[in-house]
Amino acid sequence: MGKVHVFDHPLIQHKLSYIRDVNTGTKEFRELVDEVGMLMAYEVTRDLELQDVEIETPVTKMIAKRLTGKKLAFVPILRAGLGMTQGILTLVPAARIGHVGLYRDPETLEAVEYFVKLPQDIEEREIVVVDPMLATGASAIEAITSLKKRGAKHIRFMCLIAAPEGVEKLQEAHADVDIFIAALDEKLDDHAYITPGLGDAGDRLFGTK
Repeated sequence: MGKVHVFDHPLIQHKLSYIRDVNTGTKEFRELVDEVGMLMAYEVTRDLELQDVEIETPVTKMIAKRLTGKKLAFVPILRAGLGMTQGILTLVPAARIGHVGLYRDPETLEAVEYFVKLPQDIEEREIVVVDPMLATGASAIEAITSLKKRGAKHIRFMCLIAAPEGVEKLQEAHADVDIFIAALDEKLDDHAYITPGLGDAGDRLFGTK
């Protein structure tokens, strides 16, 4: 089964405290989510494979380490996942970006796909699905199912805050997917909001209600 990684890095936790704060405005919220996205991407890519290459420094030749060339793709779940994307690209500018659009059916409360745009060689890429929140798990499960249907094989999931219920559901549905979380919160409330959480990430990112 895929592992659950909860980050305890002081910079991530410090910035997350301001992201959670109800008094943090849209501009600062957006900047902080962007910054934490970059810090988390640094951790998520920690085990990328390296190879030896010969280079020449101004002093001498040497054997140095470079990435093996495995292709990366980050796939934000629309719309809130967009808030973490620029920070990721700052760290990994050559990565491809796909998109998966989902909405919640008001009757069934199930996630429904309405848009998918991915790199053509998605089956060859190391994929990180990105969404600030993992609440019920429905959106993450549907997004990853959609990617697998299109040939994706190596998938990780990255979010700011998760509820235990969502983590459990995602593990049940996609046991092969590693989950990377900045904070594992207490529970879901009666309205399926993560508690204590940070409210609605999309609304706080884009200044909507």
